[in-house]
Amino acid sequence: MGDKSSAHPGAAGRAVTAVQPSSIRNVVLVGHSGSGKTTLVEALAQAAGAVTRAGRVQDGGCLSDYDEIEHRQQRSVQLSLVPVEFNGIKINLLDTPGYADFVGELRAGLRAADAALFVVSAADGVDGATRLVWDECAAVGMPRALVVTHLDAARADFEEMTATCQQVFGAGDPDAVLPLYLPLRAAPGPDGHAPVEGLVGLLSRRVFDYSSGTRVERPPKADQLPLIERARSRLIEGIIAESEDETLMDRYLGGEEVDVKTLVEDLETAVARGTFHPVLAAAPAAANGTRGLGTVELLELITGGFPTPQERAIPAVTSPRGEPRPPLRCDPGGPLAAEVVKTSSDAYVGRLSLVRVFSGTLRPDTTVHVSGHGLTDRGHEDHDVDERVGALSSPFGKQQRPVAAALAGDIACVAKLSRAETGDTLSAKDDPLLMEPWQMPDPLLPVAVEAHSRQDEDKLSQGLARLVAEDPTMRLEQNQDTGQVVLWCLGEAHADVALERLRTRYGVAVDAVAHRVSLRETFGGRASARGRHVKQSGGHGQYAICEIEVEPLPGGAGVEFVDKVVGGSVPRQFIPSVEKGVRAQAARGVATGSPLVDVRVTLLDGRAHSVDSSDAAFQTAGALALREAAARVGVHLLEPVAEVRVLVGDEYVGPVMSDLSGRRGRVVGTEQAGGGRTLVRAEVPEIEIGRYAVDLRSLSHGTGRFSRAYVRHEPMPPQVAAKIREQGEGQG
Repeated sequence: MGDKSSAHPGAAGRAVTAVQPSSIRNVVLVGHSGSGKTTLVEALAQAAGAVTRAGRVQDGGCLSDYDEIEHRQQRSVQLSLVPVEFNGIKINLLDTPGYADFVGELRAGLRAADAALFVVSAADGVDGATRLVWDECAAVGMPRALVVTHLDAARADFEEMTATCQQVFGAGDPDAVLPLYLPLRAAPGPDGHAPVEGLVGLLSRRVFDYSSGTRVERPPKADQLPLIERARSRLIEGIIAESEDETLMDRYLGGEEVDVKTLVEDLETAVARGTFHPVLAAAPAAANGTRGLGTVELLELITGGFPTPQERAIPAVTSPRGEPRPPLRCDPGGPLAAEVVKTSSDAYVGRLSLVRVFSGTLRPDTTVHVSGHGLTDRGHEDHDVDERVGALSSPFGKQQRPVAAALAGDIACVAKLSRAETGDTLSAKDDPLLMEPWQMPDPLLPVAVEAHSRQDEDKLSQGLARLVAEDPTMRLEQNQDTGQVVLWCLGEAHADVALERLRTRYGVAVDAVAHRVSLRETFGGRASARGRHVKQSGGHGQYAICEIEVEPLPGGAGVEFVDKVVGGSVPRQFIPSVEKGVRAQAARGVATGSPLVDVRVTLLDGRAHSVDSSDAAFQTAGALALREAAARVGVHLLEPVAEVRVLVGDEYVGPVMSDLSGRRGRVVGTEQAGGGRTLVRAEVPEIEIGRYAVDLRSLSHGTGRFSRAYVRHEPMPPQVAAKIREQGEGQG
């Protein structure tokens, strides 16, 4: 940073290693899908000498889109790590998916990083989801910078996009978001388009010309100086405003020339502190053939302005039993504390765990303690076991390059941790620790699945367990009421990738079927009926008769059984049999196959035979009586109702409330949530919100969030119930 000339040794054919935490930078790239993050990562790797040309590893293989699903879908669906070396500094570049369905991968990248690089397309602008991530980073003080891409797109305007970033990310102080470099355009071509061919450094007043294919430094032309000076003055004032030297602003305004070295030092301090956010420009592959424009400048910013792992606080730790432990420091000699930020499977080496080491040093062929992460509600068991660490490696495209150790502040892959899952803590076996978990988004889109064939059915449970172990944003449910296997996902794309991975990675083909909600039945009124089970077919017969009365009860009462038999018409030993038959039939339902609830069943009378009556006969008679009573009075369907809490921007409150009303929802309240957002609370039938995760995203342009919680079952409107009966199942 500061326009220093740079040599940039590469990492060709070998793993990039670091000898101390101060020589490590962990940077996560954030931006919406299509903003150019992956292309930028490849260009940075090329500029650092790690690849021979954009996207090609020097000893073979492709740097990006190495996952088969990513290659087919032409978009990133998972977190990927690309380590490079620049000026003796190891840079761990964490490329995250930009699509909202894979926000879990984004959060994992934020956890592993110490600074964030927000990638903004000059052609598409800033979307609402990126604004939310910026706010999350601001809340924890994470250093951030912005890079504007797609400068050669039609109507792309760097100055206009910078102004937009100042408005969106400036938090009331636009001078905290200022460019370090300005793009320089060549003369317009026949089509009137003027491609970007270089950058001008505002602090050094030097031009970095990329038009020849290499970075050439030269002085600016005379007609460029007025523009440079205007932008430079504002930049200097913005930097000085963040300076710890309170006299510097007065001296500058008094006419004193501040030397560039002081400005660079103050700039680096402000960036690392998270109070100043420089804007840079990059054109990794420009339309005029210029390649790598802005990449060296970005690498200089990362190595000079972004913090080392030692400058960032480590998440709080406790013992696995929750006992407090002293705060940790990023010290290779300290107690081991590492966290699994991603779990994946490799066809050759098996399970791979991407691990960020926060304290201590992780070495291969040692035994560590694995502590669980408290996501049992999503099908992830809590762990408290010892495991032996396999080989350590540094990923680069499809390759895994061996490393001798991973010290505090670094990120590496660990092989053969068969029990560890994403979010788990690795620590010394004689000093076990548990790190405070990061926030995981709730999966709210249900996808019911069935094995495609009998052969797939045998492998289904194991495949689903392995799939969920890799992805903590996914929840596996075995619904006892409907009998369905349900994968809860973040969205349709998330579900598509999950099913594709089941097929390609674990060899299990499944079919997605309509999701059914857990309906209930209850009686529409009081009814009496007789259950008669009398059979004689030679030898021992079956004889049982019982008379019952059924009446509805208030919601939540369950099934009550009352014995009012007098005179011994039903022998005492068979009364429990009648109750067992009634309860078994209630569990199976009497009309639609949904459980019967909220009724009182009273046994009034009956008849028995001294020889042919039996426990089984009276169970059957009790079940028959209940079905007969239901046929006489009619059955009401009860549907589950959820409390839905929707957090949206104030501008979307009206459309959200209207949409909820259209789903038979009842809005029960709204309240201001700060930051221009409102919390809407409503009660909505679950059958109406099966796809709400997808629909809310569309309605709020990706900025809305919601949670759901079961409240109760209540009667379903007759017209909806009639449709359910016609379909024979509840569609969600």
